[in-house]
Amino acid sequence: MYRLTLFLFLALPLGVFAQTVTTGTIFDYSNKKLSLPGVTVKNLTNKKSTSTNNAGKYTISANVGDLIEFSLVGYHTDTLYLTNLLNRTIYLPVKSNKLNDVNIEAVRLNKSLVNIKDPLAEKYSLLSTGGNLERKKMTDKVGGLGLNLGYGKYKRQQRKEADLEERERYLEEIDDNFNEKTVSEMTKLEGQDLKNFILIYRPSVEAVKAERPYRYAYYISRAYVAWQKLTPEERKLQDLPKLKAN
Repeated sequence: MYRLTLFLFLALPLGVFAQTVTTGTIFDYSNKKLSLPGVTVKNLTNKKSTSTNNAGKYTISANVGDLIEFSLVGYHTDTLYLTNLLNRTIYLPVKSNKLNDVNIEAVRLNKSLVNIKDPLAEKYSLLSTGGNLERKKMTDKVGGLGLNLGYGKYKRQQRKEADLEERERYLEEIDDNFNEKTVSEMTKLEGQDLKNFILIYRPSVEAVKAERPYRYAYYISRAYVAWQKLTPEERKLQDLPKLKAN
């Protein structure tokens, strides 16, 4: 009887320590010192769920390879793919609120701005008029409209250059957050598989621009789940067909 009691006493801690869990703390993305209590933490793999305490801390049953979802009203939902069970720090971005449309019925201009001349404006051209209308002077505005084609071309060129600069900034951001080092740390892919994954799932500028701030960790975890469902052939980049000689 003594030996049986001793065996059960020693076996109980082993059963407890055999359970695997992951822990972490959740903060506001903009104010990284602000912990978030009440965040729902759900293991999408084993269907377990919990919530963060007043200090923003959580503990949930999990194994390597599980998907953990974090959600809170007023914040973007995030998902984490577990590559290990180490303690983590999670940052949730606040959802942006769109302003309601405002109808502007009148605008009061500063009097000092009314008579300012555009240094890039060209002289107005003379248009022929028919009937009994007298010809207008060269310095008059035709029909009350100022024709300034040179300035319009200048503005279009400015917009084009601004668009190119903006695109370059987004491409640099994607390179900084979706590269071999970052992807490998999350997915443990390496070699040709890592290169193929990056080429297949690299986020587009349009996707990154549409969601600000862009959640790269969430995107990589979802892309890796999709990658695991691909066949070995689908994971390979298909070579372009060779051109036939004439």
